[in-house]
Amino acid sequence: MEYRTSMKVRFAHCDPAGIVFYPRYFEMLNSVVEDWFAEELGADFASLHLDRHLGVPTVRLETEFSAPSRLGDILDAALSVQKVGTSSCAVRVVFASGGEQRLAVSLVLVAIDMRTGKSQPWPADLREALAAAGAPA
Repeated sequence: MEYRTSMKVRFAHCDPAGIVFYPRYFEMLNSVVEDWFAEELGADFASLHLDRHLGVPTVRLETEFSAPSRLGDILDAALSVQKVGTSSCAVRVVFASGGEQRLAVSLVLVAIDMRTGKSQPWPADLREALAAAGAPA
């Protein structure tokens, strides 16, 4: 099951030529992941971090840029779960506009105990939600 969302390319995302400055894509990517956790997995980052002391940092990131995005474009993001491990989750996010792929990102997220900074197994509720999102747990 894919998680889909859209966002507008804003002035703050762009360089002086009106093209998305590549580090801004990673901010957009983080927003997609954070919204996916809240909307699809039922675990918003505020609750995870502040109440459960569970962090979900990105430990691996591979990006392929296909075409530039410009000020005012609407980017459609599609996130799919590729693999769920004991304490990790591999996902792929594809950004497109008007049917044209702009970039594809493969990333690995890891569950950590924020008090120790060490990886930990996914809590049962998140493991079940990740499995339901499209990959066997």
